[in-house]
Amino acid sequence: MSTLARLARAEWGPLYAAVRAGLVERGWRAIPMTVAAVCLTALTQYVQNQPWGYQFVQNIGAVRAEDPLWLALLRTPLSLFVPALDLPVWGALAQILLVFGIAEICLGKWRTLVIAYVATLAGTLYARVGIALGPHRFLGLPASDSLVVDTGPSAAVVGLAVFLSWRYRAYVTAGVVVAAMVVEVLLKENLAGREHLAAIAAALVLCGFSELRHRPPGRDRTGSGSGLPPIQS
Repeated sequence: MSTLARLARAEWGPLYAAVRAGLVERGWRAIPMTVAAVCLTALTQYVQNQPWGYQFVQNIGAVRAEDPLWLALLRTPLSLFVPALDLPVWGALAQILLVFGIAEICLGKWRTLVIAYVATLAGTLYARVGIALGPHRFLGLPASDSLVVDTGPSAAVVGLAVFLSWRYRAYVTAGVVVAAMVVEVLLKENLAGREHLAAIAAALVLCGFSELRHRPPGRDRTGSGSGLPPIQS
């Protein structure tokens, strides 16, 4: 086995094994929530590109920092499935199918939805805090960002990718995802990039909680353990 193959197996072997087992056992039945999410995202993309549908989608799923908080929280669940108008929808659909699909197989549908929602909500709330701080303070944002629509499914995808990478010890992959989001912020300096970093921070907090939850009773603080936490599907 070549060095590259060994590295790939060490990085993605456990995750690949879990996904393969789920698909072999249940096929497409392993990812019903993911299939529904892809269909819902495609539907919202179709509707918002119709003359009669753009404002409707904005009213039910577009979140901006200028919105009242109660309204933003009400719209946030659906905002996970409203792709950005200025990006190709096939990219959003591919991301959801791949990342949500892997997460649903490995974590179960409800845990996947919770992590996706927490990551998206972290970006939404960060935008409000950043605008309140102002552009001249650390983590601050310009007031004009209050008019920008939140990231849609991408924050959820990033959060899930980081959580899965941590859970299956694919630390290089997690580092690449984080580095890519940092580069995005440095190159574009846009709201979406900042919200992606907030989603990563929320995912890392969830990783910490999961680590504490699955730590064996009586484990020494300095003890080592390389086993994966129990997988719930």
